[in-house]
Amino acid sequence: MATAVGSVRRMLLAPALADVSFRRRGFPATPSATTERLEAVPRAVICGFEWGVDTRDQWELERRLELVDEELRGFAYEGATMACTVLDVMPGRSDRTRTLLLGPGRPHVFLAYIGIGFAMARLPRLLWRKVLPDLTGIPYHPTMSWLAVDGYGFDRAYFDTARIVDRQERLAPYPWQGAAEYFPRAVDQGIGRALWFIHGGRVPDVAAGIGRFAADRHPDLWSGVGLAATFAGGCDAGPLRRAAGEHAPDLAQGAVFAAKARSWSGCVPEHTRAALLGLTGMTVEAAAEFADEVAVSGAAGGRVPPYEIWRNRVRARFHAAPARG
Repeated sequence: MATAVGSVRRMLLAPALADVSFRRRGFPATPSATTERLEAVPRAVICGFEWGVDTRDQWELERRLELVDEELRGFAYEGATMACTVLDVMPGRSDRTRTLLLGPGRPHVFLAYIGIGFAMARLPRLLWRKVLPDLTGIPYHPTMSWLAVDGYGFDRAYFDTARIVDRQERLAPYPWQGAAEYFPRAVDQGIGRALWFIHGGRVPDVAAGIGRFAADRHPDLWSGVGLAATFAGGCDAGPLRRAAGEHAPDLAQGAVFAAKARSWSGCVPEHTRAALLGLTGMTVEAAAEFADEVAVSGAAGGRVPPYEIWRNRVRARFHAAPARG
């Protein structure tokens, strides 16, 4: 059953289902089977958020999330994590996020970090130091927590498109994991993911959208596109790879991270396999194994966080690989 307080919080913080549609957001995407698939993603996130705010305990939340189609379930956990994060930073701090992610949300931890970023977009920066739970025991923590910053960038691009996408305004840095200088790059990966949705997976429009940003931002934007196209779907790999041009290794890096996230979740749709093969020449199994081989763990100890070292190691493989037609 929904709680009264939860219902109020949901109304204040979550957009309505209709508000996340491409048409309502004013996105230029042309309706198609691809846009229908992509629009299901934010709807699943909103449902997960509403359940995360409304439900009285984790048992009920988990049972509701199990009702979501397996391919979309990770996105629902993304929304539920967003809700738990908001609740955890409120007075009378609880431990809902950690409990969720060390329990039933563990397979979806990559997307859960993004859900933390969605919460950050709605919370004062003074509270950001409280949003990241201790996930000791999960091998990708805290390195992959930079996906929270990615989620923050995605949210701002999706809901403040005129400022972040049309005018390409840069968001102020924040010392996430002690690396404030790297913060804008992780944000740009999230903006790149958002561009895939905003343009409905239409390759010429996505490429043109990236082209309007300053050249120094293109690598991280293409990385985000590769992540979104491989994880969420709608990818026509050949044209996308050619459109990326010199940034094809960045595109491939994002695709490898998407494959790792899908592999970790235990649900690998055929569209993910096809996109990954077309963008990297790799199977999901090979990409997940490779990602683990070059992984870097730990928190940032300098200007370059372990997350970026990991990304660099993945990119290096594709810089060395011969070009494909």
